[in-house]
Order: sequence, then C-alpha cells, then structure tokens
Amino acid sequence: MLIGKLASSSGFSRDTIRYYEKLGLLAPGKDLKRQNNYKDYPPQALERLNHIRQLKELGFTLTEMKELFEVLATVSRPCGNLPEQLAQKLELLQRKISLLKEYQERLVSVRQACDSGCGISGGLPTCFATRKA
Repeated sequence: MLIGKLASSSGFSRDTIRYYEKLGLLAPGKDLKRQNNYKDYPPQALERLNHIRQLKELGFTLTEMKELFEVLATVSRPCGNLPEQLAQKLELLQRKISLLKEYQERLVSVRQACDSGCGISGGLPTCFATRKA
C-alpha cells in the first residue's frame, strides 16, 4: 500500500509515517518498491501504526516503543521482563502526576495573588513572587 493510502487508513500524516520509518519504528517491506520508486508498505504496516497509537495512548515514548518492538522481534521470551518495565513506567507516570499537581497548586496560588493592579518586580508581575522556590 502506498503512503497516501496508509496515511488515510491509519489517521497518521505522511510526514509522521516517514518520521516513524526514519526512527526505525516502521519499515516498508523488503524490495517493495514500485517501478516509479514509490515505497509499497505491507499490510503489517497498518497494524504497526495501530500498535504505535495504542502505546502512545499509554504514555510510551517513541524510544520506548522502538526498544519494545526490538525485544518482541528478537527475544525468545519477549514478555518475561514486561511486568517490571510496566511497573517502572507506572512509577514514572506517578512522579509526573505529582509534579503536575505541584505546578497546578503553584499556579492557583499565583492566580489568587494576581489582580489587575499588581506591580512589576525584577521583570515579572509581583504575584509570581508569592511562593519562594
């Protein structure tokens, strides 16, 4: 299937598909080039793009996806280490959630301190100085 068809079927743009290919997340089939040198993607490419979407929705980075795909393709027991990897991913996600909650609390504090008449100190509105770092 040509990249235009793959893009419309997957919902990813052509540029995104090319980027994934450049990163090694997706590959056209071996020797699947048409006479005009267009790449012809195998049906498995659409499945791989769907897997990428699922992993993105779970918070996996492109680097993590590549590592996962490499393990699945080369290791005889690919899921052996998966529970540990998922536990690490969950721990990282929890740290990010905590950090985002802290940002939210700080921003609420700044918003409460700000009014239309706040002054400028050190190049920032004074309401930004409500909480010391």
